[in-house]
Amino acid sequence: MSTFPAPAPTAVDFWFDPVCPWTWLTSRWMLEVQKARPVEVTWHVMSLAVLNEGRLDQLSPQNRELMGQAWAPVRVLLAAQESFGPGVLERLYTALGTRYHPGAQPKNQATIEAALREAGLPEHLAQAGESDAYDAALRQSHQEGITLVGQEVGSPIIAVPGPDPDGDKIAFFGPVVTPTPTGEQAARLWDGTLAVASTPGFYEIKRTRTVGPIFH
Repeated sequence: MSTFPAPAPTAVDFWFDPVCPWTWLTSRWMLEVQKARPVEVTWHVMSLAVLNEGRLDQLSPQNRELMGQAWAPVRVLLAAQESFGPGVLERLYTALGTRYHPGAQPKNQATIEAALREAGLPEHLAQAGESDAYDAALRQSHQEGITLVGQEVGSPIIAVPGPDPDGDKIAFFGPVVTPTPTGEQAARLWDGTLAVASTPGFYEIKRTRTVGPIFH
């Protein structure tokens, strides 16, 4: 009986800001996709606080407050990455996001320290949240994602192979979805994502949101 080699995994780059509830839902979908399709995800940090610099006066009071809270966790993520490598990002993001979103815990140092403990990382990394020592690395990581997709977006950014397998990746904002698709539904959404990314000249599908983030 002849056998065929397993297909090479699709390389996916995922930029996230851990304070964004919509990004959290999309990231959980990406983990569901990994169970059903051959994908290999590389996680990157982006920053809504950086994205919104210079336009805070255009945000609602609630979102302005969130931007103030957004600096510490991304700085800590960059500190963890610098000390322990990019492989720590997904588990630290999971520990943070579980607390911030379904857990509705405050975005403060105590929550970051608890997430670091769960991720098996030293608590002293939480101190990076109050320092600008990692801001240059944060801005570089953020800019790498924004350069691919443009300024008129938010978090998350996903980059996947485009129509030319030897060409640049195609990046986009989203998908924005609630609740997180699971199982075959997650896989079908992924297949559709690759389909639109492989279509030359494709840019946008959008409709007005009628519900907020739903966490299970």
